[in-house]
Amino acid sequence: MGEAKAAAAAAGTDEGGKTFDAIVIGAGVAGLYQVYRLRELGFSVRGIEAASGVGGTWYWNRYPGARFDSEAEIYQYWFDEAMFKNWQPSERYPAQPETERWLNYVADRADLRKHFLFDTRVTAARYDEAAQLWAVDTDRGERLQARFLISCTGMLSAPLNEVFPGQASFRGQIHHTARWPKERVEFVGKRVGVVGTGATGIQVIQTIAPQVGHLTVFLRTPQYVIPMRNPKYTPADWAKQGARFAEIRDRIQRTFSGFEYDFSNGAWADLTPAQRTEVLERLWADGSLALWLASFSEMFFDEQVNEAVSEFVRQKMRERLKDPALCDKLIPTTYGFGTHRVPLESQYLEVYHQPNVDIVDVKASPIERIVPEGVMTADGTVHELDILILATGFDAGSGALTRIDIRGRGGRSLKEDWSREIRTSMGLQVHGYPNLFTTGAPLAPSAALCNMTTCLQQQVDWITDCIRSMREQGRREIEPSKAFEDAWVAHHDETANRTLVVKTHSWYMGSNVEGKPRRLLSYIGGVGTYRQKCDEVATSGYRGFTFA
Repeated sequence: MGEAKAAAAAAGTDEGGKTFDAIVIGAGVAGLYQVYRLRELGFSVRGIEAASGVGGTWYWNRYPGARFDSEAEIYQYWFDEAMFKNWQPSERYPAQPETERWLNYVADRADLRKHFLFDTRVTAARYDEAAQLWAVDTDRGERLQARFLISCTGMLSAPLNEVFPGQASFRGQIHHTARWPKERVEFVGKRVGVVGTGATGIQVIQTIAPQVGHLTVFLRTPQYVIPMRNPKYTPADWAKQGARFAEIRDRIQRTFSGFEYDFSNGAWADLTPAQRTEVLERLWADGSLALWLASFSEMFFDEQVNEAVSEFVRQKMRERLKDPALCDKLIPTTYGFGTHRVPLESQYLEVYHQPNVDIVDVKASPIERIVPEGVMTADGTVHELDILILATGFDAGSGALTRIDIRGRGGRSLKEDWSREIRTSMGLQVHGYPNLFTTGAPLAPSAALCNMTTCLQQQVDWITDCIRSMREQGRREIEPSKAFEDAWVAHHDETANRTLVVKTHSWYMGSNVEGKPRRLLSYIGGVGTYRQKCDEVATSGYRGFTFA
């Protein structure tokens, strides 16, 4: 710690007080790693976390059935090989309690907890141009200062929980999946309603259906689903993964999605129908996201290929549902496979065969309001409930930052800027906001199309190397030029607009938030390509960025 104090003194910061080299917002996957990297370089750093403990997504999202859909061996940190080998996942896709324990294990092993203020929410941040410092205010009435402000707030961390009129009038329990209570919620014999059938809603529905007295699913958009194959991992299984530590680490940096698998099945046009079916069947049987992210890249660009893959998945769903009425309600036909987030599931479709489960089509009759007895739909029906679960999603990408009053040069507001157009420079900085760095932000690979530990660690590494380079060269301020940001936004949009994803209405495009500017929130050019472009900027001496 002597080295850190010396570095802090040299930078004019007070490690023991309220001024730091860097303030990091968030104690999830990115925030923990960012604090680790800066601390190891001798920077003084303070982490701020609204929760009472570490975990980020895996702290807040403790709803029934919450679990990985990235394999345990790739949803990992890569800075400590022994740490990787010494942790023992219980299965291929661990559930939330195990993942939260893993992140606590990481925090304790790396001694990171002491650098964080917990139960503390950042309410505002203003850049002082004269001092070249960020002033950061918290809900505890405290003001901290730092040369660099680094947001590790997550892409899916601003829940849409006040979505219906009258929610406060409901006499039963109401819970948003992303703010689930730590106390046990008792479902046995209860009338339960679930609003939302995205990945989260599906996990909740398949988990609680065997317990409830009656389940009402308020369904607007059906989902293509893939059955999860989730074998248990023995110590011997994990020892084999540990032996592959370097191989896995290096492999995932170069694939399209940051997973181990990649598009390696040849071109669709070069294969016979039988060969195409063989590929799809093999990846379907894998029980992972490989059918989506490693079958045929043409699926994202070519409507005919997309329709063929979509029909393959629809047929698999028909075989399980059997009932034509359920097929009509639960099998998508208005958008193509892979243009929305694809969930993995475990006996989700079979839930709807239970006599105690009903579907309410809220596209035909939308939810009008919440009343004391339950949910009222536009046709006047009141669906009486004891528990209402909102799996209503997030203000993705931008929401976590626009809920903080962030002010850059000349007092400009990030919330106001992004209300007109959501723009970033590679998802790492924003023009007009010097020394503000972001991870999991719009226009970078993120939860939509990336294994998050892969992408977040790459972004943290780039940010850390940039700050280190600035220290070595005596630079105190960095900001992307408008020209650089314009070029990145144009490249992002050109890449996105070649795909079918932009033709759909989903949270990928911000379509789930009224009034939100429409733009694909995640860079879709591929993880390997994005890494290469980031590396090129760094090796050029950060061409396109201005320094002071």
